[in-house]
Amino acid sequence: MALNTIWVVVDRSGDKVASVALELLTKARQVAGTVEAITWGDASSIAGQVGAHGATALHTVGDTGGGLAGPPVAAAIAAKISSGTAPDAIFLAQSYNGRDIAGRLSARIDRPVLTNVVNLAEADGGLVSEHAIFGGTEILNARFTADLPGIYVIRAKSFGAEESGGGPAAVDTWEVPELGATGAARVVASHVEETAGPKLAEAAVVVSGGRGLGDAGSYKLIEDLAKLLKGAPGASRAIVDAGWVPYSHQVGQTGKTVKPTVYIACGISGATQHMVGMKSAKNIIAINKDQEAPIFNIADLGVVGDVKKVLPQLIEALQKRG
Repeated sequence: MALNTIWVVVDRSGDKVASVALELLTKARQVAGTVEAITWGDASSIAGQVGAHGATALHTVGDTGGGLAGPPVAAAIAAKISSGTAPDAIFLAQSYNGRDIAGRLSARIDRPVLTNVVNLAEADGGLVSEHAIFGGTEILNARFTADLPGIYVIRAKSFGAEESGGGPAAVDTWEVPELGATGAARVVASHVEETAGPKLAEAAVVVSGGRGLGDAGSYKLIEDLAKLLKGAPGASRAIVDAGWVPYSHQVGQTGKTVKPTVYIACGISGATQHMVGMKSAKNIIAINKDQEAPIFNIADLGVVGDVKKVLPQLIEALQKRG
């Protein structure tokens, strides 16, 4: 193992562990001898899941009292580091909470942050991170040369989540220093969009639509096909910006990163900004009337045709199969 200890900030999705946190725990145990997790709220309910993915300890800062997770988590981590208890690296998800915590922690301990990490490899006793730049057309390598711990903010679906067979992580509570004005903000309301079927970032099948659909009403074809395949509907940035579908459906560099078993791109030309969010899918099917569309360069199966003609026939065939 190149590193002795890695701390992983475990993001939450309600009372459950966010799937990206399990991915980070899996990677951490592959490159470090000891993995410890840090979270907020009730930790006992997730100790088993966290431990099963490699963490031996789970530290919580307790109830946030309706406030943001960033201030108490960053302050507690900084206090531990200042007291002489520091890991070799800290992994955070590139999520709202992860970015907030990383920024606050960076300011508190005066350490830089490496963001948009898509891969990590051991080299010369440390970690080399990979970053997709220029819309994913190039990969940049980076590493910390001093002033550990290194703070890494990592994109979802960069690694697989695999259980290690470990027992529940030992739970304890970290003291949170006085936060002052940084802890004054309160969450007064939140909106969770109602969805049916699997979540976009976790679905085994994703059907995405782009400008080639022609109009907002045709997006129903994407939703119908996704439902028949027990998958999730996605979208390119073009139709999100056009107001056809909400941002939560967007796949790409500025949207969600997905890694399904099957990705069906319908009427999507294949701009690099979109492909960086889905090119790791195991099987890619592209439907586009432009045979020169870049999406065909990465597709395992390509169908040259108008999606408004192809999709109804595909939907009809699936319905007949039951």
